[in-house]
Formats: sequence, structure tokens, C-alpha cells
Amino acid sequence: MKLKNDEVGIFAIGGLGEIGRNMYCVQYQDEIIIMDCGIKFPEDGEMGINYIISDYSYLIKNREKIKALVVTHGHEDHIGGIPFLLKKIPEIPVYATPFALALIRGKLDEHGILKNSVLHEEYEDTVLQFSKLSVTFFRTTHSIPDTLGIAVHTPQGTVIFTGDFKFDLTPVMDQPAPDFQKMAKLGEEGVLALLSDSTNAEVATFTKSERFVAKSLHNIITGIKGRIIFATFASNLYRVSTAIKAAVATGRKVAIFGRSMENGIQNGIDLGYLDIPEGTIVEAFEINKLPPEKAMILCTGSQGEPLAALSRIADGSHRQISIKPGDTVIFSSNPIPGNTTSVNHLINKLYEAGADVVHGKIHNVHTSGHGGQEEQKMMIELTKPEYFIPVHGEYRMQVIHTETAQATGMAKDHTFVLENGDVLALTKTSSRIAGKIQIPDVFVDTSSTSEVGDIVVHDRKILAEEGLVVVVATIDYQHQRVLAGPDILSRGFVYMRESTDLITAAQKHIYHLLRVEMAKETKSDERELKKNIIETLQDFLYSRTERRPMILPMIIEKK
Repeated sequence: MKLKNDEVGIFAIGGLGEIGRNMYCVQYQDEIIIMDCGIKFPEDGEMGINYIISDYSYLIKNREKIKALVVTHGHEDHIGGIPFLLKKIPEIPVYATPFALALIRGKLDEHGILKNSVLHEEYEDTVLQFSKLSVTFFRTTHSIPDTLGIAVHTPQGTVIFTGDFKFDLTPVMDQPAPDFQKMAKLGEEGVLALLSDSTNAEVATFTKSERFVAKSLHNIITGIKGRIIFATFASNLYRVSTAIKAAVATGRKVAIFGRSMENGIQNGIDLGYLDIPEGTIVEAFEINKLPPEKAMILCTGSQGEPLAALSRIADGSHRQISIKPGDTVIFSSNPIPGNTTSVNHLINKLYEAGADVVHGKIHNVHTSGHGGQEEQKMMIELTKPEYFIPVHGEYRMQVIHTETAQATGMAKDHTFVLENGDVLALTKTSSRIAGKIQIPDVFVDTSSTSEVGDIVVHDRKILAEEGLVVVVATIDYQHQRVLAGPDILSRGFVYMRESTDLITAAQKHIYHLLRVEMAKETKSDERELKKNIIETLQDFLYSRTERRPMILPMIIEKK
């Protein structure tokens, strides 16, 4: 990165060309403001990976410049990476709204770093003042309480990050409506750049209000006679509140399954967002004692996660709950990109177990938390930015969002489709790309704590698709003899009993290679010998099968 002294640098550590991993930075001279720090959920081919974070190397090298990490809201794709960032740079002060901060505290506690973290609550009237930059906030609406947009004030003008937003004029749970007046005031004062949510850039309309879904869900729930299993995101207190109110109205007791759901509801109660009549919530073991028409289960797993409560209920592995004929399962969410196959598989299993399933747009049980094109246009018209950067979206969404911006009158050369790591340098009168920060993916394994390199993920993919072949041999270099083997074992490549000719030919191939290697005047080291075995055997097996399994040589040398 090569910023001039008067330029404002804007770049993404994650969130461009993808759904998730939102993390955006504003840099001016020796000050950096970080906005959000999320995770991305893996695609089907990323074997054994829990989620993906970004490489924080640039921030680590420039840690003394970081003034704050400010958070728009408490969804995983905006806060999930915070424990991993704070493990590397624990001194960063984190500012978040009350509900988001409660979720962040829980994460930091799980990682054992809560005591060493610097956490502050932020509100719509909070002002953070630093030497050259300052930060203010404005109220938005989304599918989670306490959502704010961020305004970073620089000497060249204000940089606005919308966070995830829609313009819901009838929000539920006594949440306030968006603060249009404050957005318009920022626009009048001078917005240098707008970083705007692109998730629904392909949707040409306004997004329906949460109150519309609340009414639809209430009608569906009151019409169900059997037991209800209600699945949604643990952080979506709007849906949780709607489900509980409908349960109370129909005389149902509610049991909660899933640790994140338990934590989310408890945080909602503690912060005053949920008002649940005493006696409504019952212990998990009590729900089976109730008549079906008096029972509701609130659970996690609406994304088909294999270890979440709903998946375990569906496949019969849950120790307390199993599907019974007459049960109705309500999915009050849409699949996150990459999860569609898992969700469809889960719905099929629920049907097979005898449940009715309510899901999808046809039943009006979900509405997006992201604004469509009309709301995106309104955000641009209110803030009147000099430059426009679509964020939080796949490439096509970013492109369409820039076209929407241009339709409002923005000049094409003032709209930018960037990639993660691209540094956009701005002044009031100039714009340029000032270099690129290398930001490789960092994979987090299912232990939820360990980072895994992309080479490991690549190896897992080969194992899954092509299988493994193990070569074992004992050799005597001094007398140039193969004492035992080579033996070949196949796992996931070919069934050995039905492939004796192939295995025998491969053994002869490796035997000949070992004899040639031992006859050399200069002895090959162990690494070179294994490399030659891998290359020779892979070429041979590909010539016979057109497959390239992973080759694992185990050579024992007699001393």
C-alpha cells in the first residue's frame, strides 16, 4: 500500500466477492478504523472446515495504527472473527451495541480471552474521537436488534459503512425505525465514500417488513394442532419473540434446544428485548410429558448444520427428542449461500420421519434482513456520496449494485468493484488504486480453535475424491536389496480384492524403481526417494485408472 499524506485508504480484509467475512478498514496517515470482523461459512468442498476467516497479517504489522474495531451488529459474518483477531492483537478496543456485545463476550469467554479484552458499548449517539479520525453512528434496521451504520469522519470527508440494512418502517419488538434524518445530515455535510450492503442487489423491490412475517407466523402457528418445532437463527430475536408470543396465545409451553439458542434468549431477556411470561419456558425433559398441542420446541439448525439440534432430532440421534407423526417443523430462515444442499437434505429427512415441514417464501415465514434495489437507491440518495463501493456480496451482486448507483446519477468512474485487499485511495477530488494487500484465506477446523492451511484442505479434497494409496517397503541400500514389499494398501481408491492385477503391476513398478534408486552412485535422501515414488506411482495409476489418489510412501531402511 502506498498512500499519499492527504489520501484516505479504504480496503476490505474480507467481504468482497463473497457472502460473509465482513471486515472493512479506513486508514488515514497513522490511524486505522476497523469496521466489523466476521467469518464465512465453508462451501461443500472445504472438507472438515468449520468456517473461514481472513489473514490479519497487515493489521498485525500495523497494530500501533489501529484505533478501534467498531461493530454494526451481532451476526456471525460480522463478529465471528473477533476472537481470532484479538488473540493476535489483544489491545484493540472493541465497540459494539449491547446485544452484539453480549454475543461477543460469550465468544471471547469460550476462547479464554475475555479478561484481556477491551470492550465498550456503543449507541447511535456515541462519538469516538481520535487525533485525525472520528467515528459516529446512525440507526438502521436488520434481522437482529441493535443495528447501526458507521460513519468514519476524515479530513477529506466521511466514509460510511451501512452494515447489513433494510428500511423497515414497522419494526417489531419496539425497535426504532431507521434514522433517515441523520443519514441525510451526513449527506449534506459531505460523504466521501459509501460502502453499501449488496446482498439483495438482484432484488428489484423493497424488502418486506418483519411485522409482515410476524403476522404470517402467528397465523400459521395458531392453526397447527400437533407439536411444533420452530427453527431459526439464535440471534434472530424477532422470530424468537414471535414464536414465543404465538405459543403463549395458544397455551403452549416452550422448550429450548441448542446452546446458542439458550444464550441468545438469555441475552434477550437480560437486555430487556424479550418479555416472556413466567412459566412459559420449561426444561427440555418436560416437553415430552406435554400433549402435542401444548408443546413448542425452539431450536437451532435451520441451516442444516450436522451437529445442531434440529439435525440430530431429524436423524434420531438426539437424546431427548425424536420426530413423531403429527409434528410440524417451521424453518423461519432462508439457506445461507452454500447451505442449500444441506438444508434440502434435512427437510427430506424430516419428511421421511413423518413430520410436516413449513418453509420457503410461499408460506411467508421469512423475510430478508437486507434491502432490495429500492432501499439501496434510497441509501445513495440520502447520503449523496462522492464515491461508491458495493460491499458484502458476490461479484455479480457488486456489479449490479454499481449499476443501481449509476442509475441514481453517480458517474461510472466514481463507482468501484473491488476485491479483498484492493486499496482505494481517495481525496475529495481524486481516486486511484494504491496497491493490494495479500489476504489469503485462513481455514478454522471443527475444533473451532485451530487454523488449517489451504494445503491441508486441498489434501482432504483429494482424499475424498480420489482416495489414498499407501506404499510400504523395507530396503537395504548397502546390499542393494528390497528386503520386504513393496506392499500396497488402498483406501477409497480401488477395492483391492477386485483389483489384484492393478495392485500387482503397481508393486512391480515400485520394485523396479527401488532397485534403480539403490543402484545409483549417489544415494538419494529420504525426501527425494519418496518424491520419486509418488510421481512414478501417480503417473502409473493415472495411466490405468485416470485417477490421481494421494500416495503415502513408508520406506524403512535397514541400518
